[in-house]
Amino acid sequence: MTVGRAACLVGVALLVLVVNIAVSVLYMVVYGHVIDPGHEPKYYNDHVQMAAPYCSILVGILLMLLAGWWVTGWWGRTLGAKAALFVWLAYAMIDLAILLAAGVSLSAGLMVGVSLATKLAAAYCGAWLRLRRRAESSAGAR
Repeated sequence: MTVGRAACLVGVALLVLVVNIAVSVLYMVVYGHVIDPGHEPKYYNDHVQMAAPYCSILVGILLMLLAGWWVTGWWGRTLGAKAALFVWLAYAMIDLAILLAAGVSLSAGLMVGVSLATKLAAAYCGAWLRLRRRAESSAGAR
């Protein structure tokens, strides 16, 4: 894999991370203004501490599935699946670096583990779906 390809895949990982964070922020805006308005800021800060990991897991599964599917289509069979796993690896490294810099607690480690494991499975499934689709369309062309 060339440096340029690796840089593109890291860019996809960053895109997934940014969109995932944006969805958590959007959730908190909707929660604070529509679902449960009128509380002190501490109430919302406490809620986001509880809700953000779940948002990251649920939305992250979909985002990583799409990212795995997308990058697998860029290259052939062997490199396509590796590209999806590379996106996950880049995402995991960036996410862990941010969490460690922010001082994530050991008790949050389980949620981080679940989050990264589900994203790994989703990236792999996205690649698998893309490769399966490609194989089916190749078989249909014969």
